[in-house]
Amino acid sequence: MSDQQIIDSAEPAAVEEAFVIEARALTKKFGEIDAVRGIDLTIPKGRCIGLLGPNGAGKTTTMRMIMGLTRPTSGSVTVLGEEASRLPRSTRARIGLVPQDNNLDPDLSVRQNLEVFGRYYGLLPAEINERVPQLLDFMQLSQRAKSPVMGLSGGMQRRLILARAVIGNPDLIILDEPTTGLDPQARVMIWRQLLVLKNQAKTLLLTTHYMDEAERLCDDIVLIDNGRILDQGTPRELIRRHVKPQVIEIRKPLPRHLPLSQTEDLGDSVLLFVDDAEAVIRGMPAETSFQHRPANLEDVFLRLTGRQLREN
Repeated sequence: MSDQQIIDSAEPAAVEEAFVIEARALTKKFGEIDAVRGIDLTIPKGRCIGLLGPNGAGKTTTMRMIMGLTRPTSGSVTVLGEEASRLPRSTRARIGLVPQDNNLDPDLSVRQNLEVFGRYYGLLPAEINERVPQLLDFMQLSQRAKSPVMGLSGGMQRRLILARAVIGNPDLIILDEPTTGLDPQARVMIWRQLLVLKNQAKTLLLTTHYMDEAERLCDDIVLIDNGRILDQGTPRELIRRHVKPQVIEIRKPLPRHLPLSQTEDLGDSVLLFVDDAEAVIRGMPAETSFQHRPANLEDVFLRLTGRQLREN
């Protein structure tokens, strides 16, 4: 059975809200600390939105308010048309969550983990019996259906958590760093399945520290730091607004007569952002040590949030 058939096998719930998530003037204080400072955010149906920021930026607090786990100090946030902190059971059933940490039941098999969650979502036994094999196939876990969870690799556990998140055929899927710690093969496999879900008009809200992941999956990026939104737009829009399209990393000492209008000093080298990399490279001495690449979302992230290491 194809991925398309797997996702289509359950009737999707009707989503009539103008926005799946809508936050207005959202703030959160912890004592004297302003963790979130007036965030406005709207997420329409069928989009994958990346919420990106360094440690301590307010990203986790924002996510917790969206999930109804933390009450705002002021402002409002609605999810699927309901106040996030007071979501009725019927609305919660339309949300799937992939947490950052693996929280599978270690005492149950792969299949049993899905069956238990199916019952949490109120699925009938016949629906669970139909849905579970489809999801195991969708996440390439059919051969491990009877295996204990603790016998799975990290990549398999993450795939099982994703399968568990969509057992109820949710309209909104919240993914908190879904591929952290996985090898490239496992990451790419999960990316592929997330794109299948997005193509079925599921709304995805993603946090990640992998800029290539955000650039590949997300329709729009929201960059947050110090509790505020720094900028938002498509990955291409953000790159155009904040850096030039080409990057040349040049080892010091630098050759003379370089166009230094947009640079970042990395210590032993300098990033030079330019429109025409070939023209700059032709003008450099032959002995110059450099690397050339297209600008990417990581360049934007570091330009807006800085390169200083955050420990909290």
